[in-house]
Amino acid sequence: MPLLHLFDLDGTLMYGSAAPVEISRQLGLGTEIAELERAFAALEIGPQEFSVAAHALWSELTPAHVRAAFDGSPWLAGIREVWQEIRERGDYCAVISLSPSFFVDLLLEWGAHAAHGSLYPEVPFTRPVEVAGILTPEAKVTVADRLCERFGVTRGDCVAYGDSMTDAVLFDVVPVSVAVNARPYLAERATHVYTGRDLREAFQLSGSARPQATAS
Repeated sequence: MPLLHLFDLDGTLMYGSAAPVEISRQLGLGTEIAELERAFAALEIGPQEFSVAAHALWSELTPAHVRAAFDGSPWLAGIREVWQEIRERGDYCAVISLSPSFFVDLLLEWGAHAAHGSLYPEVPFTRPVEVAGILTPEAKVTVADRLCERFGVTRGDCVAYGDSMTDAVLFDVVPVSVAVNARPYLAERATHVYTGRDLREAFQLSGSARPQATAS
């Protein structure tokens, strides 16, 4: 049976940062997004409130800003190589993130079979964000179930990779999980824990990678 690898984006594929932070930096709004990130981490606001506020901040956002944010983000090394190996093994890889879909979808260019983020209006924005399209931690499981159906696997065939409490619900329903540069709360719930800047090393921990060649 093939495996389905489910990757978080912010703080997982991206080292020490998040898509909203990188987008905001392109607009000179680092201080403003930092306050929203703080409030979200402190559970003062939820995903919907965060997204509505971020959408308001990004009124001047253009596709060029989005591309610059994506290209300049602090990605872990080895993402494309890991996803290529997953494909060669006949397995599947997908990204599920609370961040905007217009950013998350760019990871399809790197070889992900699927990418799911919170639904924002098309950039540049001409209409408000609809809160019904904003993902929550619980919705990650719903998306994962849809992907399982799409690829002909079950939750028991899934491996989840994440870093924060927004990944805890998904970690709880899959048999194998890898905490990547994670908060202690999530690391305690994970099958494996990885600290570093190379996804290939985290992938090795999952037990799904090809054995590395050793020198004779």
